[in-house]
Amino acid sequence: MKFFYKMERKFGKYAIHNLMYYIIILYGVGIAISYINPYFYDLYLSLDASKILSGQVWRIFTFIIVPPSSGLIWNLVALYFYYMLGLNLERTWGAFRFNLYFLTGVIGHVLAALIIYLVSGQIWKMDTGYLNLSLFFGFALMYPDMEFLVFFFFPVKVKWLALIDGIFFMITILFGSWSSRCAAVLSLVNFLVFFFITRDFNRTNPKQIKRRTAYKTQVKVNNKSQRHKCSVCGRTEADGEDLVFRYCSKCAGSYEYCEEHLYTHKHVE
Repeated sequence: MKFFYKMERKFGKYAIHNLMYYIIILYGVGIAISYINPYFYDLYLSLDASKILSGQVWRIFTFIIVPPSSGLIWNLVALYFYYMLGLNLERTWGAFRFNLYFLTGVIGHVLAALIIYLVSGQIWKMDTGYLNLSLFFGFALMYPDMEFLVFFFFPVKVKWLALIDGIFFMITILFGSWSSRCAAVLSLVNFLVFFFITRDFNRTNPKQIKRRTAYKTQVKVNNKSQRHKCSVCGRTEADGEDLVFRYCSKCAGSYEYCEEHLYTHKHVE
């Protein structure tokens, strides 16, 4: 956990702010390519481990432009959905942590494709399905009680949707092929690292952030409301910037007086 804090202090200035905005633009480019030439992505941009090892290293990055859904309408809905997820996660964690989370997910995809190819010879052209799922799991852990309208009509809390996705994910881990297990685990390594190794829940939990913000606001309000007041004439610092107030050591209790009445008042016993 301290390792992440040190990294953030050292490299935080290099973080890309509003990262999901640029990711959504890349998704838009991928949608356009799919309509112009449906084969271009598979031929030159997909995550093909054999082509990466033969020198086409750009595929390590270009594979993320594949659209998250199929069909123009559903793609537009998906783009808005994932932009909202990423935007809220960046606001909660900060730009550096969200950048690192997304980048770790990308690296996990690449490692999965390379390991599967090197071990079994199988070309596993991974899309961004698990990468988007990691964003959803992260969002669900931060905002479990937020509700989404399923099919635009039925309100369901995020934690239940994440639970359903988690069940299908576990089925893949338990009963899937070796390749699918490897792809699933490594593709969600960012989620595992950030939440089951660092265990840094309270620092980024929205409820804790809200409590801390409310506390700081209340402290400021209380500090502003605390005014010095003379127990004799009732004047406060608002009646003049040159007024000075002192407590009387001879009075029983906390009685405060302006300079005019500090030595002339009747002591309270």
